[in-house]
Amino acid sequence: MHPFLELTDLLPRLRQPVVRDLAWTLLSPPLLAETEWPQRHPLAGSGWARQPGRLADWLLRLDEQPAVLLEWLARGPLRRLGLYYERLWQFALQAAPGILLLACNLPIRLGGRTLGELDLLLRDEDGVHHLELAVKLYLGPRQGNGHDTAQWLGPGSEDRLDRKLDHLASHQLPLSSSRHGKLALADLRPDDVQAEFWLGGYLFYPWPDGCAAPAGAHPLHCRGYWLTRERFTALRADSAPGPWQPLPRQAWLATAQLPHAEVWSAEHFDDWLEQLPRTAPAQLLVRLREARTDVWEEAERVFLMPDAWPLNGQAGG
Repeated sequence: MHPFLELTDLLPRLRQPVVRDLAWTLLSPPLLAETEWPQRHPLAGSGWARQPGRLADWLLRLDEQPAVLLEWLARGPLRRLGLYYERLWQFALQAAPGILLLACNLPIRLGGRTLGELDLLLRDEDGVHHLELAVKLYLGPRQGNGHDTAQWLGPGSEDRLDRKLDHLASHQLPLSSSRHGKLALADLRPDDVQAEFWLGGYLFYPWPDGCAAPAGAHPLHCRGYWLTRERFTALRADSAPGPWQPLPRQAWLATAQLPHAEVWSAEHFDDWLEQLPRTAPAQLLVRLREARTDVWEEAERVFLMPDAWPLNGQAGG
């Protein structure tokens, strides 16, 4: 399913934050290994998949000269993490040998009403593919059955893993084979279109007891912990030494890597935490460890949640 797992050790070598995010997007495993609809790595039919070293070389060159990637990302607003994730994929697919990107965010309309969009339409050695992309962060239940995908919630409590999978299966993926989808694709003259998806992200387990992974979880999925404010002192005492600090939303993809000058002191973090309202929305925190001279890397990540989370009680709060 994933042609580039051998390259995961490349990430610590990359210095530019946007290039690290790009590498994480391309190299990290999906959340799930077993799914109702086929899941396909968008680069599976590329020349890079046959020779992963070529992808590693491309990322290392970008890390030395990231201007073209920065220019690409600056072409439009990237307020949502999911949009940033999609733009990173688009950049890579346009550069990938053996892939022709036919369309991005192609609207499917009925009269004046938009029924939805096809995230990607591409041609590679295996044919034409309609691919839906998503990056998600889900938190598992403190009580209840973690195997049940309905128990895994987004940080805002509204998003749920089972609902996302149902929306993919019932609406997004069938769109390209619908009557209106075929009309929208007619001008592109594609061959038979294969509908697939790729779901990246992180799963966060309740601290300290954890829970079962959701049904079908990839054994190598990216992970962290979540806990409420009242439990953070205990986690901090239980963790290995190292400074803690929050990450801005735009930095939630790749594992954090910071120069020493940007690492918070314990006093700075304590002041921030004291001023954080008890009802503040989810905060993604990382504990850092010194990786090499003047560079600190992420050792663990946790979601700090309001004490009343989840508001609907579904994760056993």
